[in-house]
Amino acid sequence: MIGLISATAAGAAARDRLAAAWPDRTRVYEGPVGEAVRAAFAECEQLVCFLATGAVVRLLAPLLGDKTADPGVVCVDEAGRFAVSLVGGHGGGANELACGVGALLGAEPVVTTATDSVGLPGLDTLGLPYEGAVAQVSRALLDGEPVALEAELPWPLPPLPASPQGAYTIRLTDRDMAPGEREVLLRPPSLVVGVGASKGAPAEEVLGLIEESLAQAGLSPRSVAELATVDAKAEEAGIVAAASRLGVPLVTYGAEELAGVAVPNPSAAPLAAVGTPSVAEAAALLRGGELLVPKRKSAMATCAVVRRPGRGRLAVVGLGPGARDLLTPRAAAELRRASVLVGLDQYVDQIRDLLRPGTRVLESGLGAEEERARTAVAEARRGHAVALIGSGDAGVYAMASPALAEASDDIDVVGVPGVTAALAAGAILGAPLGHDHVSISLSDLHTPWEVIERRVRAAAEADLVVTFYNPRSRGRDWQLPKALGILAGHREPATPVGVVRNASRPDESSRVTTLAALDPATVDMMTVVTVGNTATRTVAGRMVTPRGYRWQEGGK
Repeated sequence: MIGLISATAAGAAARDRLAAAWPDRTRVYEGPVGEAVRAAFAECEQLVCFLATGAVVRLLAPLLGDKTADPGVVCVDEAGRFAVSLVGGHGGGANELACGVGALLGAEPVVTTATDSVGLPGLDTLGLPYEGAVAQVSRALLDGEPVALEAELPWPLPPLPASPQGAYTIRLTDRDMAPGEREVLLRPPSLVVGVGASKGAPAEEVLGLIEESLAQAGLSPRSVAELATVDAKAEEAGIVAAASRLGVPLVTYGAEELAGVAVPNPSAAPLAAVGTPSVAEAAALLRGGELLVPKRKSAMATCAVVRRPGRGRLAVVGLGPGARDLLTPRAAAELRRASVLVGLDQYVDQIRDLLRPGTRVLESGLGAEEERARTAVAEARRGHAVALIGSGDAGVYAMASPALAEASDDIDVVGVPGVTAALAAGAILGAPLGHDHVSISLSDLHTPWEVIERRVRAAAEADLVVTFYNPRSRGRDWQLPKALGILAGHREPATPVGVVRNASRPDESSRVTTLAALDPATVDMMTVVTVGNTATRTVAGRMVTPRGYRWQEGGK
């Protein structure tokens, strides 16, 4: 919950706007400011104070304890110009909150946390448990000192400007070890503990067996991702309590599923009791991995430990038509998250300034789409966080199709939509896509012309608005006239046609002409051509395709 505190009418107005935008996330604290701040500090995970920063500092000073437990606090000035992350930038989420408040109120977020200011991911914001000299190692990264990254298992980390060797170390490990003096340990959730138990097994026994098994194998309990067992034990109190104390979810599987898992130590006892020859080993191994601790037993419980490999992550990102303000916030966030970026060189140049230090960039020229897709998938399979970029929407004549055709279920794939060229051009032209429409690429590089021509003819006969991608190049100049001729057999010469070149970019140009008047020689590969249907009209110089044909009744 976010506590909202204000002292003046202007502050209350901004406070109420925020409360209206986030009704389920916020609580307004009325009354004397000091009492309100103290109450919100005790009851809320975050605070937004519409007060001067100095006043908030004085009110908070007696309340502050541990930065890992204190709420995040954001201050907004009376004029609503700035949203200042004051306390708990990382641990309390104040940096992110300042950005969210700024976006809603039109205020400039002010973030002074050193790593955020220079685009480095904070070691305490990676979503992984951590131990060791976070402040020292972060300072070394900021100062450009060599910091070694020792990843003992592959994991999709964000970019870190690490060196092969250094006086400071970031170690990604699930081993039970103490950090060195100049070392940070990151604990990936790589371990799955399979658990079985007799009815009524005490929580202390189940938890004790798990902790003893991990300790003897030299594994950290902070890297346990989940406990796994059979469905029949989903409500077993000792297992449920053990998962709760470890702070991990309890995952259950059907006996039939578990019976199909090959295990080194099957037993007749669980087969008779719950219908599978193995519970602990089978539940741990069901989704794959390396069996580190075979079945161990106590009087009433069993457990086994498996290390699952980190799943690489591939984000297929649409950059939009080119203008920075048409790049979505989600796309920008994925670019900052990726440790490896794969893309066409000219698209990489568009967003290079958004990349964090340490991002590895793999760029190539025109005509290497399949190679880029294979490269991106291969990097994800190595356990990296990868962004594969394309213009417009990645799923429209772009990189999503070849990448997903290459990818299997051994990596996580995320699609990030973007503004397509057709949409960008349509917004410039007016509303040409107001009714049913289709996009067709006229490039026969990958698709035989006979197929393209059949699709153009079908669109013409169906009276669809048509947007042509890749309409004409120096070596391919006859396809557009041919396609326009097919449409002309079904539409009047005066049918509106919109031509947009470099939509949303600094050298953008556009015009509305007619099917009869369009000169194909004025079109190139940077152009999108939109041909209206029989209902499309030109209104005040703009193309408009009505949402319903009833608009045309009476000759309108």
